[in-house]
Amino acid sequence: MEKVLVARRVATKLRATEAAVDAALTQATEMMGEMIRGRQELNVSAVATDPSMARIAAAIAALTQARTAMVDAHGELDELRLRIGIRTRMDIENKAEPETASLREVA
Repeated sequence: MEKVLVARRVATKLRATEAAVDAALTQATEMMGEMIRGRQELNVSAVATDPSMARIAAAIAALTQARTAMVDAHGELDELRLRIGIRTRMDIENKAEPETASLREVA
């Protein structure tokens, strides 16, 4: 199979995974904000929600680490692309739909 096609499949999955981690991080942080607003609206003590808030904060930290790992992997895979002789990069026409990516030659 042609190296460029394999690289395109990997790049598509990589970008989809990066987007999924970002979406999960967004949802988790929005949930944290909603919990704070809900606690305040219901006049519930911060002490009562502290254990669950701490767990959500830990989940946000883990998602942040996952995002950093994906960014690092992206850079490493880009270096590998060059080492195996692929000079083509993926352009994303519609970032919401990575399948619509096209390839372009780079110098």
